[in-house]
Amino acid sequence: MEAFVDWWQHIPGNLDPVIFYLGRFPVRWYGTMYLAAFATVYLMMRYRISKDKIDFDEDFVSDAIMWAILGLILGARLGYVLFYGLSDFFAEPWKILSPVNKVGGSWKFTGISGMSYHGGLIGVIVGWYWYAARRKVPFFKFTDTFIPAVPLGYTFGRLGNFINGELYGRVTESGIGMYFSHSRDGLLRHPSQLYEAFFEGIVLFAVLWFLRNRSFFPGFISGLYVFGYGFVRFFIEYFREPDDHIGFVFIGLTTGQLLCIAMLLSAAVIWYLGWSTRNTET
Repeated sequence: MEAFVDWWQHIPGNLDPVIFYLGRFPVRWYGTMYLAAFATVYLMMRYRISKDKIDFDEDFVSDAIMWAILGLILGARLGYVLFYGLSDFFAEPWKILSPVNKVGGSWKFTGISGMSYHGGLIGVIVGWYWYAARRKVPFFKFTDTFIPAVPLGYTFGRLGNFINGELYGRVTESGIGMYFSHSRDGLLRHPSQLYEAFFEGIVLFAVLWFLRNRSFFPGFISGLYVFGYGFVRFFIEYFREPDDHIGFVFIGLTTGQLLCIAMLLSAAVIWYLGWSTRNTET
């Protein structure tokens, strides 16, 4: 048993964020997980086309996912700057979307670091709203159809965070804790990335997938996703280490928790709007 606990606690230190190199270019697990996430959503939507007989065809699904990718990348990065790193924007604004930065006096490919889930969600909503309007598809019909597959794709993103050893949890004495090399104190910490992958990803997916054909009114499924994620993430934040440069921001709550409260309120707005249009949106 002790050998298993020791193995478990040192898993992060035995993971290499780089899968392989193409010349000097590193192919990282984190970026690959994003590809896996979108591929998963696409395949789940293909399944819905064939099994659930939804109204959208494969071309519509492919285009919708492309808009989701664009909205996610831009929204997640800009959201991180707005919610977590506004001072960095004023100091070095080019870093917002630049994958190349100066390290040790020379320019190197560093990738785009610092992504906000909440910003990414806003970006996807904006992209999908524009696409739905362009295709003359009722917005809630669009989102209710796609949303059930989203949490399963999201799971891969959190696994990417885990492999990177980032966004780890708070200090714990529990055997479930792990050692993360990026932690300066070297203490056992909650693997909060795995908690999020399981509850915000797999569990929320199971609930939404079960209800995918049972939308009681337009926006029901979409609102349930927003509410479910916000509710679960709020409590997981108690196990997640707050950002060093921000810490706790209001009565012991983190920035992530305040954003989750905003999500809960947004879910209520979505349900209200959906209920109001239940007799007009088809």
